[in-house]
Amino acid sequence: MTQTDTVLIVGAGPTGLTTACTLLQHGVDCRVIDRRNGPASEPKALILWSGALEVLRRIDVADSLEKRSLPLSGASYWSGGRRTGGVRFGALADTAFPRPLCVPQSVTEGVLYDRLLKLGGNVEWNTELAAARITGSTPSNVSVTLTVPGTGSPAPFSPRWLIGADGTHSTVRAAAGIAFEGSTYARDFLLGDGVFTGGLPEDEAQYHLTPEGVLVVVPLPGGGHRVFFDRDATGEVRPLSDEELQELLTARGPKGWKLESTWWRSTFRVHTKVAARFREGSVLLAGDAAHCHSPAGGQGLNTGVQDGFNLGWKLAAVINGADPALLDSYEAERRPAALRALRNSDRQTRLWMLRQGPKRVLRDTLLKVATATGALDRRIVPELAQLDPGLESSPAVPGELPKPGTRGGRGGKGPGLLSPGVRLPDTPWQPLHGTDAASLHEFLAAGRHTLLVLQGASAPGTSGSGGPGTSGGPGTSGGPGTSGSGAPGASGSGAPGASGSGAPGASGSGGPGTSGADAGERTAAEAAELVARSTVRSQTDVLLLTDHRPRGGCDPSAPYARAVDIGRKLTELAGAGPLVVYVRPDGAVGAWSSHRDLGRLAAGVSVLGAAVESVA
Repeated sequence: MTQTDTVLIVGAGPTGLTTACTLLQHGVDCRVIDRRNGPASEPKALILWSGALEVLRRIDVADSLEKRSLPLSGASYWSGGRRTGGVRFGALADTAFPRPLCVPQSVTEGVLYDRLLKLGGNVEWNTELAAARITGSTPSNVSVTLTVPGTGSPAPFSPRWLIGADGTHSTVRAAAGIAFEGSTYARDFLLGDGVFTGGLPEDEAQYHLTPEGVLVVVPLPGGGHRVFFDRDATGEVRPLSDEELQELLTARGPKGWKLESTWWRSTFRVHTKVAARFREGSVLLAGDAAHCHSPAGGQGLNTGVQDGFNLGWKLAAVINGADPALLDSYEAERRPAALRALRNSDRQTRLWMLRQGPKRVLRDTLLKVATATGALDRRIVPELAQLDPGLESSPAVPGELPKPGTRGGRGGKGPGLLSPGVRLPDTPWQPLHGTDAASLHEFLAAGRHTLLVLQGASAPGTSGSGGPGTSGGPGTSGGPGTSGSGAPGASGSGAPGASGSGAPGASGSGGPGTSGADAGERTAAEAAELVARSTVRSQTDVLLLTDHRPRGGCDPSAPYARAVDIGRKLTELAGAGPLVVYVRPDGAVGAWSSHRDLGRLAAGVSVLGAAVESVA
């Protein structure tokens, strides 16, 4: 990568590391700097929710984090020494992570850093962005000055793309002239991690709401607990002593709880702010540089990780040749998500801080009713989990694409489960060729672009029996993107010259009167050819999903993966003919077409757009 093509990421926290890992997985180098001398040693944020864990699974770190975590079973609210409400975790559907995990931020950063190194990346520690000059919205007008250890002088640098993942006091955001809008709570927040006795909860978070303030208790993996308090703002930033923490614990917690020792203590102020823009030309903001939250609900780190993945795959696609307008959807998708997370954490924080008697009584009553009716479980947990991407209005999810000869507009809901920007439900399947994944979500966990070719109920027929045509043809079934490349579920559809998939009639597709199975195979082969000519061919998979096994077996040279939809949850969407669905690397439905005009599908999906002339 030349200097003019370089992506410079400022900040190697969870957001910056997630962005870097995503870029590298999609074949794009990047430069990462951080003024610290190494990964974080402070535990800071604790909770990883389902949405962030699915993203972390896509960069192959979720398993490592699970092994070092404590799954939480629920959360309870207490007032006047009595339990007034609670939620239970573990009931979220269609996710491999139905409950949140307690993982200290230092562990999360360490695992991400190890993954970055494994992918061939690195972090330039002790390197600070001393200044950044942005003179316009074009990429060539970005220049930065780095302070590099041991050089004795500032080092000028002109990156093609500048990503600010440098926290609440972002130098990148300030240089871009982007306002940070919001307010600061008039409260100090105090916490301590350590060893306690007296029967503290082992697998649930507790919120003790008192007239003087809140006490939050969270069990930690490996033993110990975190206690968290608020108080009127004093201007002091020193951490409380163990004795001072014990005083607050005695005043707000159950009798008998005792602090034995702490290994980390902190005092801080909390802001609730969001950047006015997430992008200024080739400067992009993510994580705390773009939004900061109250720690209530554990939303900040989770939102930042999802920012990083969203930005990473889009920027990689653009660098690889996709329409640069794709990056416009980053702010369109992530700023509303940040505002939702901010509202959720702010609502919880204000719930903690109620002081007046009548309002406290009303709060406690509402908590009791919402718990008894299940409203807390149904509403609060999904909001905190951030599984719903909320992409319905994004320009990057066109939905159903118009048929040839019709005027197009933005697609609405499709058949059954299809809707722009939604996550498809998981469905078990039997892998037949090109993948070992046993379900849709396991296949999509590779974090790649995917074309799903759905072939529904069809009259039994012999596979490839339709007439003239050969199975295979010129070309080879290998090269970049072949089976097993990159991540579980990769189908090997990406190689230029893929196994003779180009011409109609390939793989025995035959002529009029061929079976539905043949139509699915032909469409999958044509989809593979489209991918082979696209700019993201090495990051894209094609999978043919049918409702039955092919009678004649699978063609081992087919340039696409194949599986049987055991429950027919997805294949029933196809109707009479094949349905082609583009699924983004984050698992959201981008677009679909119920016809075989794949050139039009490519025209509607910017990452495939370069292939339009080749296929249309």
